[in-house]
Amino acid sequence: MIDIHHHLLPGLDDGAADLETSIEMARIAVDEGITHVVCTPHASERYEFHPQRNVELLAELRARLADLKIPLTLGLGCDFHLTYDNILAAQNDPAKFSINGLGHLLVELPDYGLAGSLTETYYEMQLAGLTPILTHPERNRTLQADRSRMIPWLRGGLIVQVTADSVLGRMGRKAEVMAHELLADRWVHILATDAHGVRNRPPHIREAHALIAKKYGSDYANLLVLDNPRAAFEGKPLPEQEPPMKLYEDMKPKASWWQRLFRI
Repeated sequence: MIDIHHHLLPGLDDGAADLETSIEMARIAVDEGITHVVCTPHASERYEFHPQRNVELLAELRARLADLKIPLTLGLGCDFHLTYDNILAAQNDPAKFSINGLGHLLVELPDYGLAGSLTETYYEMQLAGLTPILTHPERNRTLQADRSRMIPWLRGGLIVQVTADSVLGRMGRKAEVMAHELLADRWVHILATDAHGVRNRPPHIREAHALIAKKYGSDYANLLVLDNPRAAFEGKPLPEQEPPMKLYEDMKPKASWWQRLFRI
């Protein structure tokens, strides 16, 4: 399995505090069946994004995992917050924040409130060569109250990632309900851990993958943890997806009165 949202690099944000924690998180990930991890430090007003420092820490962690024979392939991206400065920087340099510099970008919404210009923002990112991946919308309170706000984003090609713990009810009841609504309608493209530590939000994914396979089918479950995240890791378009539901109902032609009368 491939985990594209994982705060594995040490000492950068509210993820792994030190290198030893990173190593233990990597062990857990491998035990879960994860083969690839994208290290995603925050790029936000709270946590300044330092690309060169990230590259240095990634090299150090790779070397330690190799020494310890922990079979985990690492990539680099970020947990991108939608600030004005970030958006401008990403449009000017799409490789700076995206996964392995290849274009797929994890985008995190504010906890409260959504800007009315988000549809335009996602479109402008795509024009700049980025493929936005919306992280854990099931945990956003505004979207929990009205997930139809995601419809124009999905119609425009936005990729959606949910958190494994949300699927299992570990991020609250509302997040669990919404995660399963999104899964049932095939609005989800990627499952990720959003891991932050060993005890607090460890990199668990196997149980959520098994539950999705049971409820929604193994083919769909495998798309979420294998095929789709691999495409993001390699900077390629997603493979063919299962058709989403409830995205285009308002665009269907309405039946005339005589068609309704005779049920044609």
